Amino acid sequence: MSNHVFELSEVNKRVLQNINLTVNQGGRVMVFGPSGSGKSTLLHLFNRLEDPDSGEIKYQGQPIEDYNIPKLRKDVGLVLQQPYLFSETVIDNLKYGPKMFNEWDEAFVDELLDYVNLPKAYLDKPVEDLSGGEKQRVSLARTLANKPKVLLLDEPTSALDDQNIESIEEDLLKLMDAWQLTIIMVTHNLKQAMRLGTKGIYLESGKIVETGKLPNLIEHPQTDSLKNFTANQ
Repeated sequence: MSNHVFELSEVNKRVLQNINLTVNQGGRVMVFGPSGSGKSTLLHLFNRLEDPDSGEIKYQGQPIEDYNIPKLRKDVGLVLQQPYLFSETVIDNLKYGPKMFNEWDEAFVDELLDYVNLPKAYLDKPVEDLSGGEKQRVSLARTLANKPKVLLLDEPTSALDDQNIESIEEDLLKLMDAWQLTIIMVTHNLKQAMRLGTKGIYLESGKIVETGKLPNLIEHPQTDSLKNFTANQ
């Protein structure tokens, strides 16, 4: 059985051109590059927020379009840069996904809160009373409540201060080890990419210019494009 979670062959979508890529089970993939290079579009292809104009995407060896979309998004969870929470309580947000599949497990709540560093007292707290960092933790916990196999992260710490960034990174590292999650993360922070990732993908103008192991890819770029990008970070 293949250990590839995703396989992309000759994928095109708007700015993205001829994307060929494999993501392995348990991979920690960091995607970076200039603004407008197609990073978020690439991320959206993995759980069918967008579909390619041409080319093929396989998830666990099967064409991605063969999967039921709600089930796919349960397996392949997405955490956005700005946390979009429902205007209710923390517990209402956590229950939302699992209740769709009749899988809400009350016993899982403590473990879930522990993973994202939130006290149990927050469960009945209205989301509008939370800080930015707390909202991002709830957003992460809401995605984790579905027990995903793959976690897509679109610059989840870019709007946070240094203390919250460090805390969220610790949460993510803990999760990766405990759940053996496959992570695909868009980041503009190369130091963060090296702290969290094992594989890097450098996108520019919709093309994969370089890919390789981290931190080697960033510390020893092979193309002028990536050399210039790292020099300006």
